[in-house]
Amino acid sequence: MITRRQFILSSGTLAASAHLSSQTTFLGNEPMYGLIGQIEVVAGQRDALAAILVEGVAGMPGCLSYVVAKDSSDPNSLWVTEVWDSQESHAASLSLPSVQAAIQQGRPLIAGFSQRTETEPVGGHGLA
Repeated sequence: MITRRQFILSSGTLAASAHLSSQTTFLGNEPMYGLIGQIEVVAGQRDALAAILVEGVAGMPGCLSYVVAKDSSDPNSLWVTEVWDSQESHAASLSLPSVQAAIQQGRPLIAGFSQRTETEPVGGHGLA
């Protein structure tokens, strides 16, 4: 059984850890940049577009996380969640040859874009 003293001490450790974690959410003096978007895909082409998106984004400078996910309730929808060290790195990535090739290859498979939200990530598992 945990004593009240142990609980209070461990709570302080957790609070300190949370505070330290929140202090590492900024790279340099700039906040991280996040983007979450939903892509509507031409019927039956979701897996093909997902493969193009995943393959075309390797090694993007400043990209801390890039996740392509299938929408579990819509067979023609993908979600892309991105975390960047800065908004400038995200913008610069759009001119990379690999990203340009992925855009060109994937464009015919895209039916449209639904939701899009810019975020300011504060940290999480897998982020520096």
